Amino acid sequence: MQQDILADALSAVKNARNTGKGECTISPTSGLIKDVLKVLQDKGYIGVFEEIEDGKGGKFKVEVKNRLNECNAVKPRFYVDKDEYRKYEERHLPARDFGELIVTTPEGVMDHREARERGVGGALLAYVY
Repeated sequence: MQQDILADALSAVKNARNTGKGECTISPTSGLIKDVLKVLQDKGYIGVFEEIEDGKGGKFKVEVKNRLNECNAVKPRFYVDKDEYRKYEERHLPARDFGELIVTTPEGVMDHREARERGVGGALLAYVY
């Protein structure tokens, strides 16, 4: 029984990178995982991914790039105000301006730089560098 499918998905991506595999499969699918994968793809941490419907919840087939060092879900999912991102950058990222915090906002799932630029806060989902 899975408790946190986002954490399981990010672990699958990280494990594929650590073992040298070029791709991984994430099961089951969800809209949240799809949005997080889009952010990772936009930032260049993963390549293309496709959704495969298998009648059992679906799967994502993800191309993993060597740029990825670490990715994890943040638990508990802290709420971050629009001017508090620096505090969580210092807590979860290894250096200033290195890596991304992934945040869900009223305007959708995005990285913390875009959320800061738009002036919105949200719930912290994950970090990647």
